[in-house]
Amino acid sequence: MPYMNIDKINIYYETHACRKPSSDTVVLIHGYLSSVFSFRRIIPLLRETCSVVAIDLPGFGDSDKTKAFTYSLANYGNFIHKVLNRLNIEKAVLVGHSMGGQIALHAARQAPSRVHKLILLASSGYLKPFDKKMILLSYLPFFSVFVKRMFAKKNAEEVLHEVVNDPSIIDRLMIDRYVKPLQSRSFYKAMVGLLRQHGGDLTSQQLRDIQVPVQLLWGKQDRIVPLSIGEQLQNDLPNAKLHVINDSGHLLPEEKPEEVFRHLSAFLNQ
Repeated sequence: MPYMNIDKINIYYETHACRKPSSDTVVLIHGYLSSVFSFRRIIPLLRETCSVVAIDLPGFGDSDKTKAFTYSLANYGNFIHKVLNRLNIEKAVLVGHSMGGQIALHAARQAPSRVHKLILLASSGYLKPFDKKMILLSYLPFFSVFVKRMFAKKNAEEVLHEVVNDPSIIDRLMIDRYVKPLQSRSFYKAMVGLLRQHGGDLTSQQLRDIQVPVQLLWGKQDRIVPLSIGEQLQNDLPNAKLHVINDSGHLLPEEKPEEVFRHLSAFLNQ
């Protein structure tokens, strides 16, 4: 599998060359408890019109899960720029799903000259830093074991039912690939790091600093990040437009890849 080493952390990544000459490079940023796998249905469509880079964020998928990384959203945004540097990409379109959308927003705010456009798929938004009492509890011995037991109580198939509108798309491959990270002890230590260092989402005032064009795509039946968050983001981001996709839950790239691609292509061609 292809890896790059950034700050002594091994990062799994994929590059897909465009089948046609194109000036656009799209960087795919997955969400919480996810990985490059969540974009598998949309990558074949994207590479017809643009070059594609997809990465497993530190702490997720097949990338390292280490205490050496600072698991704040701001540092994840900075990490995206390090990936661009390593791949010699001067400017990119960032596509972020769920937590990945918030990371893309951080990256755009940090270095707007390097971000051509933003496409946010059911992006997280307006989350506050985690409760200080919970953060203090995370320093107790074996807290990561407690976190693992909490995850173990949840049935993977039941969780997937919560994030999709049409449960018929859930198959054994999906279940296995979304469960795989949960089998690593180091994953739970990384999740403790995210709990302590998350830092919260960008505020309305901070979002107003982001001037790059933004496309917001939302599933009408999203029960994880409701449509009201997309509407608020549209109000706070100066150059954003919201499109609602019917009959879809939170996992837009899985449920509606063709429709997502149509919106994305039209936005890139503007």
